[in-house]
Amino acid sequence: MRYTAPLIALLATPAFADDPSQYGTTNPDEMTWQRFVERAEDGETGMVLCSMGYALTKSGDHDAARTLFLNCAEDGYTGAMTWMSQLDNNGLGAEYDPDAAAEWDRRAAALGDPVGKFNYGLDLLRGHGVEKNEARGRQLVAEAAQEGLPIARRLEAADYDLDEVTPDADNWKYAPVF
Repeated sequence: MRYTAPLIALLATPAFADDPSQYGTTNPDEMTWQRFVERAEDGETGMVLCSMGYALTKSGDHDAARTLFLNCAEDGYTGAMTWMSQLDNNGLGAEYDPDAAAEWDRRAAALGDPVGKFNYGLDLLRGHGVEKNEARGRQLVAEAAQEGLPIARRLEAADYDLDEVTPDADNWKYAPVF
């Protein structure tokens, strides 16, 4: 019975005798879209964080996707550059901007990304967002095909007929501007 008093005193002591806020966030929000966007807004990048932009854009939250993809693209992730191009080329989360889309494709291509090469090759073949240069466009598509990109091989096999890889619903977008 001599241990009763200390045991009662221990049980009566609150778990946090001090203010718990002094320890920071004790149960942080870790796995929500909002937390991923906050981390991106803080300048953080990484493979998992960058990949969350895909789910965000597929869910229709293009503004949040842009936040993630922009940081990741600026940090050298070529897949994020491709997504920034797609967003700019379709006016998702910002105004339609073919020049910006082509620049993202160019940057990905310059870093050796086969998808970037293919996309920038298409930009050059069409003169979409960049001055038309069919020879350079074919060269980039051929490089992407040599690196194993199936869509680039398909375009090559179709003798660079752009209708092979682009739905006719997009023809308005790629028509010359007078």
